[in-house]
Amino acid sequence: MNGPGGAAPPRRGGSRWSAALTACDNAALALMTAECHVPQIDPQKRLAARQAVLQSPQAQDCTVYRADERDPDGEEQDLGDARILFSGPFEAPADWDAREREAFFGDADPALFVSALIECEAKPATAGFFVPEEGDYVASMAEQGQVVMFYVHECSEDENGRHCVLIREDEELD
Repeated sequence: MNGPGGAAPPRRGGSRWSAALTACDNAALALMTAECHVPQIDPQKRLAARQAVLQSPQAQDCTVYRADERDPDGEEQDLGDARILFSGPFEAPADWDAREREAFFGDADPALFVSALIECEAKPATAGFFVPEEGDYVASMAEQGQVVMFYVHECSEDENGRHCVLIREDEELD
């Protein structure tokens, strides 16, 4: 049986099919970073960082939701599954003054802010692929089996991944 386009199925140890997939992933990643208005990023390094998050034993499964722009009071759209790798509490840069801290944290307790890398499980350039954005919500399963909700407060992208500052929701969900 042949693969897409009549190509021979992939062989173990690499093949022209796996090389085509790598080229496709690189092209999709380049498109993804261009769509996100990201400065020039080395696609190989970014793809390696993506795989590191997806394969990390410390990463947790999560689901990302986005509010409906046409109906802000309506149900959020389930964007799909992702992996989240928490890196710890968010620490404001030392050079921020009181006004910058107030602008960033607002009325929220700074202790609720955490930093994480988030990667969509779907491959780039597929129908299920998404990039987390500011304003999204993330539902993560805590070790105790409880769902913990986070609000995506800020995002940035570089060769090391999609960095997000999240605000943990106070109320617990079952």
